[in-house]
Amino acid sequence: QLQLVESGGGLVQAGGSLRLSCAASGRTFSSYAMDWFRQAPGKEREFVAAISRRGGRTSYADSVKGRFTISRDNTKNTVYLQMNSLKPEDTAVYYCAAAPYIESTSFHYWGQGTQVTVSS
Repeated sequence: QLQLVESGGGLVQAGGSLRLSCAASGRTFSSYAMDWFRQAPGKEREFVAAISRRGGRTSYADSVKGRFTISRDNTKNTVYLQMNSLKPEDTAVYYCAAAPYIESTSFHYWGQGTQVTVSS
């Protein structure tokens, strides 16, 4: 088992920044690629960003490219999502998820989510 706990969400004005964290415990964190997803009210859950097991490769949704940065610290068993230039349309519950490799669409573990609200 891998337990994932997100934190760092909150209310921020448009143009502001937030850094989300996803802390992992249990099995070997570095064995998993990590993704961030988000789900806005009434919408499907959507991919935001992904990072490979050692952090050498990243991938982003077009909607966040250039504004968000995913990173990880395997010594702290934590993955981060730095969100800059936030827009109201970034408002959603953000989830982290663990996958066997960065291209995988099979996610073995999910966190409970953290709310991000961007006011205009």
